[in-house]
Amino acid sequence: MLADPRRSRVVLINLTRGEQANMPAEFVVRRRASLTLLPICQEIFDVPPLAVGEYEPRQIPDRVADWIVPLNIDGLCVWRDQQFLTSLAASNIGVVFLGGAWLEEEVFVAALEGARLGYDVRVLADLSAARVETDRSLVLDRLALHGVLATTLRQTLLEWAMCLDDLVLIQRVRQFLA
Repeated sequence: MLADPRRSRVVLINLTRGEQANMPAEFVVRRRASLTLLPICQEIFDVPPLAVGEYEPRQIPDRVADWIVPLNIDGLCVWRDQQFLTSLAASNIGVVFLGGAWLEEEVFVAALEGARLGYDVRVLADLSAARVETDRSLVLDRLALHGVLATTLRQTLLEWAMCLDDLVLIQRVRQFLA
């Protein structure tokens, strides 16, 4: 089922922690390319990317950092924060896209907890740094068993455009992704 951007949130856990990790070069390139797409979430779809846990705006490009909304919430406690939960309920949010570091730790636990609470949780694999890269497929497989799907920000943006069924918007997103 296509996610509706009007019912979606993007939550990035410990976003800048991964910037200092020893990630494979191809993942670093892909992650940076995906980070540059984050402003589109807000600009086109009115879905501001939220940063919880470790977040240092100076470690990511200014153009991207300007669009991220930092929340003072520990990454492991995001689902225990009453303000966060209240904001999701007030906005009728049903789909939560998670990314960040560490995929097999904080992102994994947050995804399972969100699914347990009844949210449609999707992991942004292109924005999720693994502490141990060889564990990536194990984590994604285990999350899938609990109904948590892996996706990318590129796929999400096109999915949102298709959900809104606006041909001009679909073409605009395609141009950004080209």
